[in-house]
Amino acid sequence: MATAQFLCNSSYQPSFKRKNPRNFSQNSSFSSFSRHGYCNFNRNLRFHTAPFVRAMASDSKLGTKQIEIVYDPDERINRLADEVDNTSGLSRLTLFSPCKINVFLRITSKREDGFHDLASLFHVISLGDKIKFSLSPSKDKDSLSTNAPGVPLDERNLIIKALNLYRKRTGSNQFFWIHLDKSVPTGAGLGGGSSNAATALWAANQFSGGLASEKELQEWSGEIGSDVPFFFSHGAAYCTGRGEVVKDVVPIPKEIPMVLIKPQQACPTGEVYKHLCMDQTSKVEPLSLLEKISENGISQDICINDLEPPAFQVLPSLKKLKQRILAAGRGQYDAVFMSGSGSTIVGIGSPDPPQFVYDDEEYQNIFWSAHFLTRGENQWYAEPSSTLPTETE
Repeated sequence: MATAQFLCNSSYQPSFKRKNPRNFSQNSSFSSFSRHGYCNFNRNLRFHTAPFVRAMASDSKLGTKQIEIVYDPDERINRLADEVDNTSGLSRLTLFSPCKINVFLRITSKREDGFHDLASLFHVISLGDKIKFSLSPSKDKDSLSTNAPGVPLDERNLIIKALNLYRKRTGSNQFFWIHLDKSVPTGAGLGGGSSNAATALWAANQFSGGLASEKELQEWSGEIGSDVPFFFSHGAAYCTGRGEVVKDVVPIPKEIPMVLIKPQQACPTGEVYKHLCMDQTSKVEPLSLLEKISENGISQDICINDLEPPAFQVLPSLKKLKQRILAAGRGQYDAVFMSGSGSTIVGIGSPDPPQFVYDDEEYQNIFWSAHFLTRGENQWYAEPSSTLPTETE
């Protein structure tokens, strides 16, 4: 009687593995300089399957003979994956979405449309979010998820607004799965949401093969928010108008460290502007501040923020925090100031907070050590390896 027996590797567990010589792993990022910029994305995934499936046959009447057929699914699946790699475009993309600080912020006038004209030195810093984009089979909806509670996941989110704007402007029909890994605090005056929007526009343009120029992306982005166009600078810019008029300037050396201290309370931007009195703003010419920074670097007298007095009215504890940092710093910082409309206080010159931040229960919050950041020509901002949030105990 003939019998047949099938043997296979019982320890089989599917996992992602890259065959040599490409040596790609599940958590790796593949870096590429595409025609329109730098990107990190995961592709060319491989399944590591059972090393063999063996079939054996024997016949007891005729004497034992064995016929062995060896099937290697690894080879077949990887060959199919190679075919997909050769025919498909970009399908996944992970980008760093950095925030900014305002080294100085002058409010120069109130406009007839209710907005205010400003003049400010914006600079990107090394604190940021990470956003993962994947092409979706949907033809009518993006899907957004996040690790941060309270962040809207619908059209109120600036990421979704940016993707809708890109499709409107270019005619693209691509929709996405997006995961926002949030590190930048909200209500902080750091432009985290604006950065997310700019990053989404850049990503959509990468997936489409570059339907828009970078200048077009910058111009369109002003429809989303006043701070969004800045992120299409190289990382340091003198911004005027509502913030949408962007002029690149020489960046501040990234070796200069800073610490950002964000109280638990947020500063609603609308409330801050409601308390703004134009006759109480600084009279210093903004361009003179820019000139002094380029000649002598950052100092306390240069880091003027006209939104500090109204923000301190809205949140009196914020004024107390700044005063304590200045007193406890004892020359530790070149300058201490509020960024944007608050509520983050920035200390330039040291990556460490004053000791009271560790000792006082009132200030048991999260702070970050950071540095200035720029981007290269036709590249998006690269994620630094050393900027990590620190929580006091």
